[in-house]
Parts: sequence; structure tokens; C-alpha cells
Amino acid sequence: MARSLHVLLFLIVCFLAPVHARAATISRFDDASRIVVADAKEARVVALPGTPVTLCGRRRFDEWSVALVGQIVSSSPEAGLMVSVDARDVALSRLLVQQGWLLPPVLDDDAQTAITERRGGWACASAQTPFDLMHRSVDPKVLAGIALNESGLNGRAWPWTLNVAGRSFFFRSREDAWRAIESLRAAGRCDFDVGLLQVNWCYHRQRFASTWDALAPATNIRVAESILNENYSRTHSVAAAIAWYHSANPVPGQAYLARFARHLKQIEAGL
Repeated sequence: MARSLHVLLFLIVCFLAPVHARAATISRFDDASRIVVADAKEARVVALPGTPVTLCGRRRFDEWSVALVGQIVSSSPEAGLMVSVDARDVALSRLLVQQGWLLPPVLDDDAQTAITERRGGWACASAQTPFDLMHRSVDPKVLAGIALNESGLNGRAWPWTLNVAGRSFFFRSREDAWRAIESLRAAGRCDFDVGLLQVNWCYHRQRFASTWDALAPATNIRVAESILNENYSRTHSVAAAIAWYHSANPVPGQAYLARFARHLKQIEAGL
């Protein structure tokens, strides 16, 4: 019996040893889109889809990524390289997007959040950068100037902003802002503005699929662009289209336009 147990343990050790030897780890990052993965036999470069976000320089990325060097990686056909974060497996490419070091080919929710919250490499982006990346039809400089009027916080437009009956609220996360919106709706209210461009819910809710959708930076920008284009069609004036975004009443509209002009000057100076 003892001999059989020793044989069984020997076989288990022999079986597990090669598996451990083949365990692949992150050897280094050439950049956020090129990772060197090594096992006992070889090292190979794995390319991730997307573009490294280098606005803050390489050093800041190296300081962040050092914690991942040496970590064991696995892979799946759907997600590619996987690493363990807080005891759960996550796709490495998704982690890099979420943390603001990789710009993916498609600006999904994670990318939009990282850009507008200024995570990782996006911390060094200009006030105009989110609009450069997400605009469709309106000059991104114009959108950035309006957004600073609407949801400006510490020199940048903040995506999780609500204005309720003239009072602005800046939330830490999209989830927090969404819960506040749902509370307002449950109370029968629609007198609030939503998101980067502070689109009014009473007047424009039909333009969104949902309140959650209204907070998405790219969707919020797209709806604001539609409103601005409609204003321009009515007025044939860029200045009037911007003033009307706030109010068709000349007095508040002109004051709004003056604030926009100050923000535009700051953006052109490199804000």
C-alpha cells in the first residue's frame, strides 16, 4: 500500500512539473500594445489591438506596468491574454484600455470612460482631446468650449455631471450619476441636464435609448451635435447656434456665448 502511494505521488509530481515549467509570464512591455511573454522554452511578442496612449510619456506607463511583470498569464480564444486581478481573470487588453494606456480600435464604454475621466495616459490630454476622438460633424474645438461651459470641472469637462433646476452635481462614477437620474425620474422630474454636454432630459430624452445611454460620452456628444446642427439650420450663424444651445433668449444666450469665447481662447492656448 505504501509503495503504491509513493508511485502515485511520483506520477503526480512528474505530471505537474512540466505544466509548471510551461507556465508563461509577462517578461516585459515594449509598450502598451506589445508584450513579451516567456515560458521555460521561449519568449514571444504578443501584439494587442489598439494604439498605446503616450501623452504622459513612457516613464509613467513603466511605473504602472511594473506590477504586471512576472505575472502568470493564460489565454482564451475570445479574450486573448488573461491576467489575474483581485482574484479574477481579466483580459490584458481590456485592463490596459480601462486604465487608460491603450486606445482600442472601437471606442467602447471602457475607452470613453478612461478618456473622459483622464485615466492613465489620458491624464496629460488636452481639454479638446475627448472631442477630437468622439466628434462626428461639429468642430471638436467648439464642442470642447461648450462642454467647459456645461460640465467644466478643474479645467476639463466631466462626463458624470447633472444639472438639476440650475444646480450642478458632479458624480464620481457613471453608476452614481445614473442612480441620481433614476431617483429624479421616480419623483416624476425631467428638469435636469445630463452628461458632458448637459443635454436637457425634458426636451431631448427621445434622442436617447435610455438614461444610461444619455451618460455615454460619445452618445452625449452625438446628440449635442444634432442639436447644434439644427440650431445652425434655423439661424445660419455659428454664434447663434452656440448661444441657442443654452437659450434663444438674447440676454442669457449672449452671456453664454461670452463664456464660450473665453473657454475657446484657453483651448487655443493649449488648455
